[in-house]
Amino acid sequence: MCWSATADLVAGTGIAAIGVACVARVRQVRDLPVAALPLLLGAHQIIESVIWRSGGGTGPATLAWAVIALPVLPLWVALGVLCAAPPQARRRLLVPVAAAVATAVPLAYSLATRPVTAEIRGHTLGYALDLPRSGLLVTGYLLATVGALLLSGDPVLRSLGATAAAGAVVCAALWRLEFVSTWCAFAAVCSVILLVRTRSDPAARSAPGPSSGSGRIGHRSTRARHGPDERP
Repeated sequence: MCWSATADLVAGTGIAAIGVACVARVRQVRDLPVAALPLLLGAHQIIESVIWRSGGGTGPATLAWAVIALPVLPLWVALGVLCAAPPQARRRLLVPVAAAVATAVPLAYSLATRPVTAEIRGHTLGYALDLPRSGLLVTGYLLATVGALLLSGDPVLRSLGATAAAGAVVCAALWRLEFVSTWCAFAAVCSVILLVRTRSDPAARSAPGPSSGSGRIGHRSTRARHGPDERP
């Protein structure tokens, strides 16, 4: 993220707290991965604050940050959206899921076999990792994350996807070498949109359907109307 270790720590703590609130509001297990996304991204920013304080370089914090940012995040988002999506949207979501797997596997292999280094560049952090076919990996990464959200069939998730897509364009234009760091921070801030979803979904799902209510009323009124005629 931009600016400093303090900015990452404060933002990460706040976003993680929102993630806890999202998880606490979930009523269906299938919504848990999406609801926990702010919690994951908030923890991610907190880890980056440790990298700031250590002056960058290699180390456990740098590796942990890269593992979350590179192989974990596309899989988490694509599979989480697949779980939470309505049934009619799940077939088209298989494309982002396939992109997530195809992207996460080479990214995980690269992290296991090559060193990743963080470098402080003014008010941003840049990460260096030797990746084969990086352009193709970035395309698959964005399809797995932004694409899954846009294809979710859920208005709140589509809104998050559109905001994240706009942020990707801005971060790529302004911080080309620090794109991963700045876009992950932007996505973390945007993930607070999910709090709206966890607030609205349980009420919508628990509301009784109009047909069932009217059926019961009609049945009662029919009994009341015909009751007197059934006296012996």
